[in-house]
Amino acid sequence: MTETGETPRSGANDPVAPAPQRRPWRAGLSGKLLFLTILFVMVSEILIYVPSIANYRMTWLRDAHATASVAAVVLAEDSELPKPLQARLLRSTDTIAIALLTGERRRLIAIDMPPETVDHHVDLAETEPVKAIVDAFAVLLESRPHTIRVSGVAPGRDEQVEIVISDRRLRAAMLAYSSNILVLSLIISMVTAVLVYMSIRWLLVRPMQRLTGAIAHFAENPEDTSRIVAPSGRNDEIGDAEHRLATMQRQLSETIHQRRRLAELGLAVSKINHDLRNLLASAQLFSDRLASSPDPMVQRILPKMVGALDRAVGYTRSVMSYGSTSEPPPSRRLLRLRRLVDDVGELVGLGQHPQIAFENGVPDGLEVDADPDQLFRVLINLARNAVQILETGDDATLVKRLEITAEREGSVVTIRVADTGPGVPAKVREHLFQPFQASTRKGGTGLGLAISAELVRAHGGSIELTDGAPGAVFEITLPDRPVDLAEVRRTSGGKIARKRVE
Repeated sequence: MTETGETPRSGANDPVAPAPQRRPWRAGLSGKLLFLTILFVMVSEILIYVPSIANYRMTWLRDAHATASVAAVVLAEDSELPKPLQARLLRSTDTIAIALLTGERRRLIAIDMPPETVDHHVDLAETEPVKAIVDAFAVLLESRPHTIRVSGVAPGRDEQVEIVISDRRLRAAMLAYSSNILVLSLIISMVTAVLVYMSIRWLLVRPMQRLTGAIAHFAENPEDTSRIVAPSGRNDEIGDAEHRLATMQRQLSETIHQRRRLAELGLAVSKINHDLRNLLASAQLFSDRLASSPDPMVQRILPKMVGALDRAVGYTRSVMSYGSTSEPPPSRRLLRLRRLVDDVGELVGLGQHPQIAFENGVPDGLEVDADPDQLFRVLINLARNAVQILETGDDATLVKRLEITAEREGSVVTIRVADTGPGVPAKVREHLFQPFQASTRKGGTGLGLAISAELVRAHGGSIELTDGAPGAVFEITLPDRPVDLAEVRRTSGGKIARKRVE
């Protein structure tokens, strides 16, 4: 953005050229830097001017004293100077009176008219910096003439010479000196400001304008990778910012493209889900008719088939809510985990699988506090993934086994789903529980692990892939629901507290 508030125009071949657009005028970075440079140079000149004007005053007084002292020493041989010679001496030295001090004897060399009062006294042998600065500004700021007595040693002699002068010429000389300093300061400020302005504009402002234009140009169509800023190759902070901006724009473009594909996929899934619900409804009608069949095999298989159909219908009902918001909160109950694992093995076809051995290592009496449907979905996703991986190998010498074990420690149940497959590649581990990024199979989506992780987190638990075993081992940790002691005591009428006391 320039000082005039317009986006800079770039050439036709510039890949990051933004569309020109007018904006209200505002002070740009270059203008602010120009103003601050002039301001700081002027402040520096003021800080230099304060002691320099005091030094100029003292130098002027020393020169005036030295001139009068030389004349006084030369003319001191005469016992008494004629009046015309005294007047000539005073005019040439621009003094009111000149006196020579030898020991304790004071001799008046020349005097025009004795002043009524002497306003200031300056001893050239003893000058304090702070007092010199205060006296210098007193001369500048007071327009009324003052008389000053200046005393010091005569050059090359031991005698003290005192002169009385008016500060009119001194004030005029100091004003002229101040004017010269002001003009010189303005010239230095302008030259310095222009040099700093051009340097800062070339080093910072123009690259920042280019980055700003690149951001605005990219924002118009983030999916267009040709709009990603091209780094200039600078080896400094601006170059680092360009590289980071290009990386961020590339990642953002890929993310937006992926989100658009997911939105299209969600629309397709919703259409498929609608038709699938109709098919499942028909299957439920057929299963109801099979319920009246006297065949023992049908009566044994039918309950499991009905349960599977009911779960499938429930999944289709939750597809739209999952895509639009999130999973419903778990409706937790105490479950016999071993029976739930048996149902998982039956549903994925591990009951009589010709290649894969299934082991249910959950203790008979182990109970878990969880939502039955959601925990079933978690286990069946993990089991189905393991079965699909194990079925890919045709070598009969390979051990193909899926084992589900569990244990309780206090109020936490740990479930492990382990297989003897090839394991999870290191590249996939980085995005293991992210949808559409964690699949190790051709045509897989990775949605199963993402859904499982969300369901486990809804229970306040965790799911992770553990190391140190052949194949893949997923460990699920599910804590029991926290107990509100205040509510329990209220509903139990304080019986718990009394029992603890007893």
